[in-house]
Amino acid sequence: MSDLGIPGALDLAGIFVFAVSGALAAVQKRLDVVGMVVLAEITALGGGVLRDVVIGAVPPAAFTSVGYVVVPLLATALVFFWHPQVTRIMPTVMMFDAAGLGLFCVTGAIKALDYGLSPLHAVLLGVITAVGGGILRDMMSGQIPSVLYDRQLYALPSLVGATVATALWEEGLHGVFVSAGSALLAFGLRLAAMRWNWRTPRARGVRD
Repeated sequence: MSDLGIPGALDLAGIFVFAVSGALAAVQKRLDVVGMVVLAEITALGGGVLRDVVIGAVPPAAFTSVGYVVVPLLATALVFFWHPQVTRIMPTVMMFDAAGLGLFCVTGAIKALDYGLSPLHAVLLGVITAVGGGILRDMMSGQIPSVLYDRQLYALPSLVGATVATALWEEGLHGVFVSAGSALLAFGLRLAAMRWNWRTPRARGVRD
């Protein structure tokens, strides 16, 4: 991510927290260490791979940087040995998922802008980057992807974060603090939805 003017640590942070959510999901499903590694890697890298393929940044960053592969392995090791402690510190898998969601929607949108996509398409690709890994994680662990029933605001926070980051970028406001602020906005919105049970509406006439 250094070619975008954003420290690589920001992208790796998103990879780490998504990998933790994937590894914890594997623990909840009672999978072995291989399943943990697979879910951690898929959750952490799936959205970014989709992003890079779409914008033509091939081979994807996940296949050109050792850090992109090693960080999910470190997250898996952390969860493998200390998942009870990890779960106590961050009570639910969704906490990690929310953090990754916020980071990835911003880094995805900014990378799309850097590759010349329009603001609208950059926002869409930011959302894809954020939710892609989670969709793959849920499908592989036998769950309906959360994004398909956005009842506690999953896709919407990533849309907000990507939109704000894109708008600021278009105004010439770049840099790690702008990106981190946009990511925190998406993260905070997701946490607020979880805390106060905010929901998106169903189709008219469809009851809960």
